[in-house]
Amino acid sequence: MIGKCKAIAHGSTALDYIFREGKLGSRLAFHNLCSREPKTIYEEMKVVSDYNSRCRNKFLRIEIGIAPQDEKRLPVSELMGIAHLFAKRMGLDNHQWVAVTHKDTDNRHIHIIANRISLYGEVYDTTFVSNRAARVAEEISREKGLTIAKEIKAERKYQKAKVSQTREQAKKVVQQICYSMLDKYRDTGITGYSMFLYELNKNGITIERMKNKQGKVYGLKFSFNGQSFKASEIGREFGYRSLQKNFEVANKAETKETITKAHTMAHETAKDKTHSDTGYQLVPPSRSYIPPTKANEGSSIAQAVGNVASTALNAAEEMILGAGGLINPQTHGDDYAEMAWQRKLRNQAKKKKKIRRGL
Repeated sequence: MIGKCKAIAHGSTALDYIFREGKLGSRLAFHNLCSREPKTIYEEMKVVSDYNSRCRNKFLRIEIGIAPQDEKRLPVSELMGIAHLFAKRMGLDNHQWVAVTHKDTDNRHIHIIANRISLYGEVYDTTFVSNRAARVAEEISREKGLTIAKEIKAERKYQKAKVSQTREQAKKVVQQICYSMLDKYRDTGITGYSMFLYELNKNGITIERMKNKQGKVYGLKFSFNGQSFKASEIGREFGYRSLQKNFEVANKAETKETITKAHTMAHETAKDKTHSDTGYQLVPPSRSYIPPTKANEGSSIAQAVGNVASTALNAAEEMILGAGGLINPQTHGDDYAEMAWQRKLRNQAKKKKKIRRGL
């Protein structure tokens, strides 16, 4: 037996539902009520509940499920006793409630609709009320020798793990391959990340990005031999964010090193240009006039080359930071181009803002 309980506001709708033709089995109990029809029962409950104007969810909806193997052992008289006992242990003695059985499904079950406001105007406390209902159902099941839902759930969980040996074996294979490839290519930059994905695909493992309704990636799913696994099942290192970080540090180091080299090369180029221009002078330096554009030509070249290198490498760094969402190595080029283009647009917008402020 299993029990569920929830506070609701639509008492009239709930009463109409449990008394609906085609669903109604037996009328088990009417506690602190004179009426026998859903409309008049609701009006009678409303007279009591109107004394409390602050409470919104003024009704309790309780469902008690009966295991199929116990149905033959429980006639209507026994079900009436269970309904009264359940309501008593839930603390509903001073409340109005009605209990019926339903026959619209294969498994017989009991519905109880109770007034949350007691006859004395007290509001029923619904803190962890669903857990309380489950515990009461378990206690009654033990007393009456009925099937306990918790034990059935544990048994099914054990059987499921036992049956899915193929899935467990596939998961071990995926874990072994993923960890070996990660150790091989960890901290090797964007190239290593691409090789990591390539090796997984070569071994028959595909990775799919899981997206929410807004189109944002929130996780990864690994597939192998017809079995699918969440990234958390494979290991902590293979989550959407975690996998990205395994390659992020090395990429930043590479980017900084490349930027430094680019600036050094630009400086040396400008220096060589300056030396080549001063090999022979017709007019002595003290008498000559060098226009500002010529004087700053070397530094302008160095600055221009440095800016180009920085822009390109910043775009590369942006790509690397977003590499966690690039699962198929064949699509890297398109995504990189898109990221570089977006970065360029942002830089242009910043320059326009600076110019406007200067004006």
